[in-house]
Amino acid sequence: MRSFLLLFLFMSSAAFAEDAINEKELANLVHQDCGSCHGLTLKGGLGPELRSTAISHYDVDTLSIVILDGIPGTAMPPWRPLMSEREARWIAEYLLEGPK
Repeated sequence: MRSFLLLFLFMSSAAFAEDAINEKELANLVHQDCGSCHGLTLKGGLGPELRSTAISHYDVDTLSIVILDGIPGTAMPPWRPLMSEREARWIAEYLLEGPK
């Protein structure tokens, strides 16, 4: 719950600077918050693997929609209330390129 609150505060403050993408914070979000279900190394857990080799058959638009709207009937929540479409797209590209 604490990380969710911190994420909400971070994303709320980002709304005031919509043009700015904090890549370091978004990468941390992927590994910490997404990693809590998908595994800290993104190799899978409650949620499926998110490493680039496992998701390469998806395109950026599809992944962005999944990030923003979640998957009904699964543990994948919608992140739209907490992030912009631009941030979701950055995360999708980050996952497809493979974290550096």
